[in-house]
Amino acid sequence: MTTQQETRPHAAAKPVRWAADAVATMREGARVRLDYSAQSLWRVDRMIEDIRREDPPYAAVENALRGLGAYAGEVIVRQAGAEWWSTGGDHWVRTPDGKLWDPIEEARRCFAGQGSLRLLCRDATASA
Repeated sequence: MTTQQETRPHAAAKPVRWAADAVATMREGARVRLDYSAQSLWRVDRMIEDIRREDPPYAAVENALRGLGAYAGEVIVRQAGAEWWSTGGDHWVRTPDGKLWDPIEEARRCFAGQGSLRLLCRDATASA
């Protein structure tokens, strides 16, 4: 008799690592604690807004945005029982209702002043 071990899909490996790196960077660099709660995404949206106001070149913040987007995706995964999906190097979150969400792209949209990770999470968890 074998025991079934619960594992995360391979697609989750990179975004989970990116999210953990973002959490560590925010804790150590900005002294901001991120706890994978939906409420923490208010802080993430504000941080991205603050970065945008400084007007850095996109290349300078690209990895940070990817990490913060992955963090938002992990919040959705944990709150909604969703899972990471990957194809062609892109990563999405699939909620139990079958909808695909792109939190990494939403972080980029936030940087452009046109998105909200908090609202994306609200919509994704409400649909689940």
